[in-house]
Amino acid sequence: MKLNELVKTFEIWMSNEEKALYETLDKPVPFTSFTEREQVILKTLHHKSLISKITHDGYTFVVKNV
Repeated sequence: MKLNELVKTFEIWMSNEEKALYETLDKPVPFTSFTEREQVILKTLHHKSLISKITHDGYTFVVKNV
Protein backbone atom coordinates (compact mmCIF):
# COMPACT_ATOMS: atom_id res chain seq x y z
CA MET A 1 0.00 0.00 0.00
CA LYS A 2 1.34 3.42 -0.93
CA LEU A 3 1.49 6.40 1.39
CA ASN A 4 -0.68 8.42 -1.02
CA GLU A 5 -3.44 5.86 -0.58
CA LEU A 6 -3.33 6.22 3.20
CA VAL A 7 -3.01 9.99 3.42
CA LYS A 8 -5.53 11.73 1.18
CA THR A 9 -4.62 15.30 2.12
CA PHE A 10 -1.44 16.76 3.52
CA GLU A 11 -1.73 20.15 5.19
CA ILE A 12 0.82 22.14 7.11
CA TRP A 13 -0.65 23.74 10.19
CA MET A 14 -0.54 27.57 10.35
CA SER A 15 -1.57 29.92 13.12
CA ASN A 16 -4.09 32.67 12.40
CA GLU A 17 -1.27 35.24 12.19
CA GLU A 18 0.69 33.09 9.77
CA LYS A 19 -2.36 32.42 7.62
CA ALA A 20 -3.31 36.11 7.43
CA LEU A 21 0.20 37.14 6.41
CA TYR A 22 0.56 34.22 3.98
CA GLU A 23 -2.62 35.22 2.15
CA THR A 24 -1.26 38.74 1.52
CA LEU A 25 1.70 37.41 -0.48
CA ASP A 26 0.27 37.55 -3.99
CA LYS A 27 3.50 38.79 -5.59
CA PRO A 28 7.15 39.08 -4.52
CA VAL A 29 7.39 41.60 -1.66
CA PRO A 30 10.59 43.08 -0.16
CA PHE A 31 11.36 41.44 3.18
CA THR A 32 12.31 44.79 4.75
CA SER A 33 8.85 46.24 4.04
CA PHE A 34 7.39 44.12 6.85
CA THR A 35 7.36 45.01 10.54
CA GLU A 36 9.67 43.21 12.95
CA ARG A 37 6.84 40.94 14.14
CA GLU A 38 5.83 40.10 10.55
CA GLN A 39 9.46 39.25 9.74
CA VAL A 40 9.48 36.72 12.57
CA ILE A 41 6.27 35.19 11.21
CA LEU A 42 7.78 35.09 7.72
CA LYS A 43 10.80 33.25 9.09
CA THR A 44 8.53 30.57 10.57
CA LEU A 45 6.71 30.27 7.23
CA HIS A 46 10.10 29.89 5.55
CA HIS A 47 11.08 27.13 8.01
CA LYS A 48 7.81 25.37 7.17
CA SER A 49 8.72 25.71 3.44
CA LEU A 50 5.56 27.67 2.67
CA ILE A 51 7.43 30.71 1.33
CA SER A 52 10.78 31.30 -0.37
CA LYS A 53 13.29 34.09 0.07
CA ILE A 54 14.75 35.36 -3.18
CA THR A 55 17.73 37.72 -3.39
CA HIS A 56 17.83 40.02 -6.42
CA ASP A 57 20.04 43.11 -6.87
CA GLY A 58 20.92 43.12 -3.17
CA TYR A 59 17.29 43.03 -2.00
CA THR A 60 15.55 40.07 -0.38
CA PHE A 61 12.02 39.29 -1.53
CA VAL A 62 9.53 36.78 -0.14
CA VAL A 63 7.12 34.84 -2.32
CA LYS A 64 4.63 32.01 -1.82
CA ASN A 65 5.63 28.49 -2.78
CA VAL A 66 3.05 27.12 -5.12
